[in-house]
Amino acid sequence: MKSTAMILVLVVSVFLVLFTALAQMEVRFDILFYMMMIGQFLVVVMVYKVLTDNYKTDKTFDHWYEDHPQEQE
Repeated sequence: MKSTAMILVLVVSVFLVLFTALAQMEVRFDILFYMMMIGQFLVVVMVYKVLTDNYKTDKTFDHWYEDHPQEQE
C-alpha cells in the first residue's frame, strides 16, 4: 500500500470532506446528489484498490507494533 493506494485514500478523503462542507453551505441539491454518487463510487474503488494492492512485509504479529517494537527473545 505504498504510493497509488495512499494517494487514492487522500483524494477520496479530501473529496468527502469537501462534500460535507458543501452540504453545510446549502449548495443546490442536484450538485450534492451527484457528488454523493461519485463519493460512493470512489469509496468502493478505494477499498478495492487497498485490498488488492500488492503490499508485502516481513513483519508478523510477534513484532508487536512497528512504532513500538518489542524485543525478540
